[in-house]
Amino acid sequence: MSEVRVLIVEDEPLIAEDISDFLEDIDFKSAGIAYDSETAFDMLLNRNPDIALLDITIEGSKNGIEVAEVIRQKYKIPFIYLTSHSDKETLDRAKQTLPYGYIVKPFNEKDLLSSLEMALFRHANENNSTLPKLEEINNYIPTSLTEKEYVCLTQIFEGGTNKQMAEKQFVSINTIKTHIKNLFLKLDVPNRTTAIQKVLLLA
Repeated sequence: MSEVRVLIVEDEPLIAEDISDFLEDIDFKSAGIAYDSETAFDMLLNRNPDIALLDITIEGSKNGIEVAEVIRQKYKIPFIYLTSHSDKETLDRAKQTLPYGYIVKPFNEKDLLSSLEMALFRHANENNSTLPKLEEINNYIPTSLTEKEYVCLTQIFEGGTNKQMAEKQFVSINTIKTHIKNLFLKLDVPNRTTAIQKVLLLA
C-alpha cells in the first residue's frame, strides 16, 4: 500500500470511525482500528502501519501508554497520543515513552493532519540522518531504483503524502502510487517507515 498507513487505537467506535473517514479524505489510510490492546498488538504485527494514533484509556491487558512503550521498543514507528486526558500525572507518564505528539480531545482535523505530518517528518529525520544518494542505494539492491522512484523516496523521507508528492512533481496521484509500489518491491519492504529505515542502513 502506497499511502501512509495509520493504526487507530481507540475504544470509542464512533470516534475511531470518524478518524478513519478523515484519514481517507486527506490521503492517509487506516491500517485498522483496534479497540483493545490485544488487537493493537495483532495489527502492529500483521498490518505494517507507518504510524499509530493511541488513546490512553483502552480495553485489554495494557493501556495506551503501555502499548506505546512496546511500539517504541519493538516496532520503532512514530506514535501520537489522541486522548481526553490532560492531567499532569498522565502527561508525565506519557512523556516517558517519547511520543511524537499529544492531542487532547476534542480535536480538530487540522491539528490531527499537522501532527501526523510533523511526526512522520521527525521520525524520518531523527539523529540528523541524511538519505543516501541514489547511486549508493543502488549498489546494495538487486534492481536499481529509477530517478523518479528516488524522488518519491526523498519526499517520503520528508514526510510527504501522495497528494503532496503529486503536486510537487506535477503528476497524478496514481503515478505516484505506481512509483511507490515499485520502490517497495525493489527495496523489499511493506511500507514507508520500513523503506526509510532500510535505506538509512544500506549505505
